[in-house]
Amino acid sequence: MVVPRFVVVALFGMLSSPPTWAAEGNPANGQRLFGTCAACHSLESNRNMTGPSLAGLWNRKAGGLVSFPRYSPALELSGITWNDRTLDEWLADPQHFIPGNTMTFPGIKNAVQRADLLAFLKNATKLGHAPATAQRDSQTGDMGGGMAGMMGGGTVPNLKTLVPEVRVQSIRYCGDTYKVTTADGKTRDFWERNLRLKTDSSSDGPTHGAPALVGAGMMGDRADVIFSAPEEIGSFISNC
Repeated sequence: MVVPRFVVVALFGMLSSPPTWAAEGNPANGQRLFGTCAACHSLESNRNMTGPSLAGLWNRKAGGLVSFPRYSPALELSGITWNDRTLDEWLADPQHFIPGNTMTFPGIKNAVQRADLLAFLKNATKLGHAPATAQRDSQTGDMGGGMAGMMGGGTVPNLKTLVPEVRVQSIRYCGDTYKVTTADGKTRDFWERNLRLKTDSSSDGPTHGAPALVGAGMMGDRADVIFSAPEEIGSFISNC
């Protein structure tokens, strides 16, 4: 059977067309998709979280942000430079693209969604181009959906100035329960496995002597107490 020439040309075009990358994506859709990434990555320069800041990402060597100290050896030794192509492959399947890296994100299999995300990131990661973030909730004192949603959504709150409802005065350890008393005089009880003690020494961390109680669970039964330094932890916790 003779295949018509126009069919052959069409098939060749489909097979040889390049992947859909940033130039073809929808930035507005990409900004919504970035909500998942924002749990671990900031768009602000050198504002590192679980993962490194994405500011200045394009044309940066993988594992090359000097201010981020937690890169895996696999990433540092990959020799990869981030651009449209490499970021598309990384987002599709991080473990396949750079085996042995420590990023737990499984990847985005939908090519259109990857193109949308890259279209947003290509502009948002330019230095000074990070979009305005939503108003931070660290001063609202909301231990329910507001505080929990804030932490779950990835926005790092500024803990320098806190309302009494979230400023910790003392912590008592009673059996399997932590009793956390805040500056408003209220005491909240947390099962010992539901309260995490953390530190934040950054410019957004709490002031010395004023740790913050931040919701960390969707059911209101989990929280973080964030201190300015490790040595503060012992001085705030006493036994019943």
